[in-house]
Amino acid sequence: MCCKNHHVIPFFFYPAAQVTTTLNYVRSNGGSFGQVWLDIEAPNLWSGNCNTNINFLRTMVQTIRNLGYTPQIYSSASQWNPIMCGSTEFSNMQLWYAHYDGNPSFSDFTPFGGWSHPNIKQYQGTTNICGTQIDQNFY
Repeated sequence: MCCKNHHVIPFFFYPAAQVTTTLNYVRSNGGSFGQVWLDIEAPNLWSGNCNTNINFLRTMVQTIRNLGYTPQIYSSASQWNPIMCGSTEFSNMQLWYAHYDGNPSFSDFTPFGGWSHPNIKQYQGTTNICGTQIDQNFY
């Protein structure tokens, strides 16, 4: 939580602070990475205003780039369209989409948000392997 004029403002209103705090925490604890995947899902957790959501994501993307990392997008048409109103602004980034059809291929992909092809597909949800749970992906 942050304060402004003695009013409590939830941390989620500060996209640059979220990104900076998270990436600094991971780095300070020995984490090493080159890409940051932004999960654009759950329309009920976003603003009901697409311009607000686009500006929020734009700030996150720019902050990630300013910190020297490559931002990418994890979403699907059913999530992207209501949250970002089909915006194509971020289609220059890689796309990882989920479609739990058990088919490790991109044959089901339908373009959205300016992406004509994906980079990764999550084709199977929670799967038990070697005593742990994973999601299965194709790329």
